[in-house]
Amino acid sequence: MSISRVQQSENAGGDGEPIFQDLKALDEDHPPVTIIESLCMNCGENGLTKLLLTKIPHYKDIILMSFECENCGFKNNEIQNGGKINEKGIRIKLEVVDKRDLNRQVVKSDYTNVTIPKLNFEIPSQSQKGEITTLEGIIDRSITGLEQDQPRRKEENPETAAEIELFISKLRSLKSVDEPFTIIFEDITGETHVENPNGLRKDLQCSITHFVRSEMENKTLGIFEENNDGLLKPIEPGSFTLEELEGEVLTFATNCPKCNAPCATNMKMTNIPHFKQVVIMATVCDQCGHKTNEVKSGCGIEPEGVRMQVKVNGREDFSRDVLKSETCAMEIPELELEVGPDALGGRFTTVEGIITATREQLLSNTSFCGDSADETVKKRMDEFISKLDQVLNGVRPLTIILDDPAGNSYIQSLSDSGCDERLNITKYERNFQQNEELGINDMKVENY
Repeated sequence: MSISRVQQSENAGGDGEPIFQDLKALDEDHPPVTIIESLCMNCGENGLTKLLLTKIPHYKDIILMSFECENCGFKNNEIQNGGKINEKGIRIKLEVVDKRDLNRQVVKSDYTNVTIPKLNFEIPSQSQKGEITTLEGIIDRSITGLEQDQPRRKEENPETAAEIELFISKLRSLKSVDEPFTIIFEDITGETHVENPNGLRKDLQCSITHFVRSEMENKTLGIFEENNDGLLKPIEPGSFTLEELEGEVLTFATNCPKCNAPCATNMKMTNIPHFKQVVIMATVCDQCGHKTNEVKSGCGIEPEGVRMQVKVNGREDFSRDVLKSETCAMEIPELELEVGPDALGGRFTTVEGIITATREQLLSNTSFCGDSADETVKKRMDEFISKLDQVLNGVRPLTIILDDPAGNSYIQSLSDSGCDERLNITKYERNFQQNEELGINDMKVENY
């Protein structure tokens, strides 16, 4: 790891602010650490802050900051998001059943609210800085915070000090995990992450849900609706028809999701036979070569959710058209594989295409296949990729299950009417939590 002091520039600002260009051009093998002088909040002398832009496996790009003062020995570390704020917040509920769960890594932002219902204990949002820690680290930090003023409390208010001492003992007892307990993380930025020790397999102790932020929560994050008055002219009724838009390719400016360079996104509305109209969007970045494609429904959310199950027995089934929306989860029971809605995004492809996309995404993850990957995880990944290769070669049959609460996903039937013998489609009524994730519970459609 190379360490270089930040160079000062006359154009960097009146206070000689450092240039952070090194953070944007990382060498994956030797990511540079940027060092700046900053004021120590403990003693007022100058200390050193180290910054590193890195990627957390299964998560995202982040900026790590570590401060140390040589004068008083004060140390501090902090984490910040290296990309854009997610569209939705996240709620993670974890059941802690043994001591191994205490070693799970946790990434939490400034806006993470942590709750332990068993003790009626809560760490409010914005009361602590974002950090990378473990479950045990969260408990230890809470104990340290409660013990900080105990000597003064014992002198001024012995009763309160005794109650806090009793509560601290309850927190310490959690570390022995004599009884299972639940810990809940709720983050309006959607940037909290809890490690899955099972790797590719589903974490049965952890449930993750996403929610739409309220207007007040958006304002807390500094997100406001753009005022486009005078910039965009409203489309008058009758100016365009769906027939005119269908087949027309529209282009609009955007930023690359990988390198954030300006690029263009092409958008086209098309009609899927026997299904509905969809919007297909494709982005190609000329700077880094990154390509993305996405499919969104052109008709909103359906009244019911849909669950589709197709048995893939050979080449004939590979050619089935598949529309997987951004709200659709995928499952392959034979391989014990579950893919969340955000993993593959929305796409219009085939059965073979969606299996290939899953394989490519797993191979691109260096935490599974890179030189630094754990040998056990690497071996399991090799075995899993081998099974996917057998499927793509038509040797190994499997079942693909698509579950879309929004009802905007589709699998082509090989029969002229209805479902064929290997395809089963079931519609169901969404529960409250699914409506909450889709933002339906907050919609007002009557007397509006």
